[in-house]
Amino acid sequence: MKILLSFLVWALMALAAYGQAPVRYEYMQISAIESVVPGGLGRSRLISTSKEGQMMEKELLNFFSLVGINFGNVQNNDRVIATRLNELSEEGWELFTVNSGVYGPGDKTGIFITRYVFRRPAK
Repeated sequence: MKILLSFLVWALMALAAYGQAPVRYEYMQISAIESVVPGGLGRSRLISTSKEGQMMEKELLNFFSLVGINFGNVQNNDRVIATRLNELSEEGWELFTVNSGVYGPGDKTGIFITRYVFRRPAK
């Protein structure tokens, strides 16, 4: 009897789900580009593009200063990025995936790039 009841519950749930349309999402991506150039000479930014095509930029600090890695700058960048991620979460965006990469033409220069892809149900 329990098996039959379990099957009936499962069958009813499957039928209810079958009639529903799949969820459609809209996506947004933001990119954190962090410079690894000695002496603080590079440029670092947090960049996103609105639905209307407007680019929004927040300045990030470079990882290096004249004396080497600047952990205060790393801390600042973490705060700026986390603040933006929290803003997007409050707007209903879900962090869907994160991709990161490193580019450096030589041993002493380069960039870290992290792409955050968000989604939310389309309206």
